[in-house]
Amino acid sequence: MSADETSFMKSLFHGLIEENLVFPYPEMDPEEKETVAMIVDNLHKFAESEVDAAKIDREHQIPSELLDKMKEMGLFGLTIPEKYGGLGLSASAYARVIQEVASIDGSLAVTIGAHQSIGLKAILLFGTDAQKQKYLPKLATGEKVAAFALTEPGAGSDAASITTRAELSDDGQSYILNGSKIWITNGGFADVFTVFARTSAADPGVKPRITALIVERGEGLTNGPSEEKMGIRGSSTTEIFFEDVKVPVENVLHEAGRGFKVAMEVLNSGRLGLASGCVGMSKKLIKMSTERVQERSAFGRPIGQFGMIKDKVARMAAETYALESMTYLTTGLIDEGVHDYSLESAICKVYGSETLWSVVNETLQIAAGIGYMSEYPYERMMRDARINMIFEGTNEILRAFIALSGMQSPGKHLAEVAKAMREPIKGFGLLSDYVVGKARSLVTRERVERVHPILAGESAVFEEYAAMLAQRVEQTLRKHGRDIAEMQFVQKRIAEAAIDLYALAAVLSRTTRAIERKGEKGAEREIHLTVAFRRLAEPRLRDRLGEMERDADELLKEIAAQTYKDGGYPFDVI
Repeated sequence: MSADETSFMKSLFHGLIEENLVFPYPEMDPEEKETVAMIVDNLHKFAESEVDAAKIDREHQIPSELLDKMKEMGLFGLTIPEKYGGLGLSASAYARVIQEVASIDGSLAVTIGAHQSIGLKAILLFGTDAQKQKYLPKLATGEKVAAFALTEPGAGSDAASITTRAELSDDGQSYILNGSKIWITNGGFADVFTVFARTSAADPGVKPRITALIVERGEGLTNGPSEEKMGIRGSSTTEIFFEDVKVPVENVLHEAGRGFKVAMEVLNSGRLGLASGCVGMSKKLIKMSTERVQERSAFGRPIGQFGMIKDKVARMAAETYALESMTYLTTGLIDEGVHDYSLESAICKVYGSETLWSVVNETLQIAAGIGYMSEYPYERMMRDARINMIFEGTNEILRAFIALSGMQSPGKHLAEVAKAMREPIKGFGLLSDYVVGKARSLVTRERVERVHPILAGESAVFEEYAAMLAQRVEQTLRKHGRDIAEMQFVQKRIAEAAIDLYALAAVLSRTTRAIERKGEKGAEREIHLTVAFRRLAEPRLRDRLGEMERDADELLKEIAAQTYKDGGYPFDVI
């Protein structure tokens, strides 16, 4: 298997450490780095002079003149190739810009991300030359804005439940689209939608499959009023209705019936934009915390001098360092041509959204009373942060995806081995490979050769738990087989171990590069953060990969079942 077809995390589920994928830590091209630095500098000036985040939140909309200025800055064409009028930024460069926008205001980041990370992404990934020529130039300038229309009242993460239909017209030249979508970001003003609908196969006996369509705003396409939301209030979120909307057959993306693949590829990419936004917000919140601990005093001294506050700030810094490291490791993989990064992007999304939630919670705690008051930014940022654990696949669904997708390849391999055991002559080669592999795993474990020696302790922890992950996966699959799909307590533990292992790999790679560039003294802060993250992650790994199944699991299931039956909490003191 070539490097561009290999997934670091999927290999890790086999106990294989493909360190060539994560070492050396990726860097942006110097020329592109200058471009991004200029964009970031312009964003700083733009934020100071033009953006009133509190007003956007209060009035529940982004002023049209603000959107126009963002379009003039090229922010709506960041990912679109230069030949179509965009800036043609790499995945890493785009992530860095979105990181900066998110640090300014969540609604601005969501609006730009919905346009580029997911709205027009399918055209970039799957569009024909004609489709790209037709749509991308105007999307690049922001003359037209894009949106992604997948979710329905009965179909969120479960895309298979989509009911919106697109029936081929009698002349075979267009689809007639009927149905509705909910919670569509940019829905109130978008001009171009990537819509997922069921289309009938040529064979009447085949169940209708999902097809991705480019749909332009026009006759039959309407939207409902803007939803009243907890956070990101300035972004437009509406329901979309399709009533006999005529969509030319040339607007099919990829192939008819292959819409599920389109959706998954788009979301894989979009999750990294979300993760980078979480990096931006986390870094801003840590800055706010460090300012606040010097302003606020207790018992005659700044609260920053107290151990419990230092603990909060240090943990926020270490977890954000891990988040930033894994996010830009993953975008670097994309820029280097790695095709399968589905697990890595899901991991970044889960870890990013939950790290941000922890950071915003601790920052508000450090702020104390003023953190709860609406005249200060803390509570608004907390409200804005909460959606990230729901957006683009809930964290529960993504934990299941990480575990099951990661276990899929080892599961297939074990099934092939079982078949070979039933047919030993035909399967001799496979059995031989399996025996050799098992013998090797019993004698030695995979090593990481490229980590700097000063991080040997951290590297050993990674190696130990990477081997344990593979062992636990094999044991679990041997015991349960396909039934693992229903075992979500186990899935959760496996997914969370995988998340920490990827984060640890990312910080080891990044800090190794920093040491090689700056020396041990120059990279002291990176080393401290890496050691701190390892100390935070190691107890979690030990717990997750200890026992896969526990007596408490069945107890918790029983309590939940009884609570459902009771219709809520059943006790009272009177």
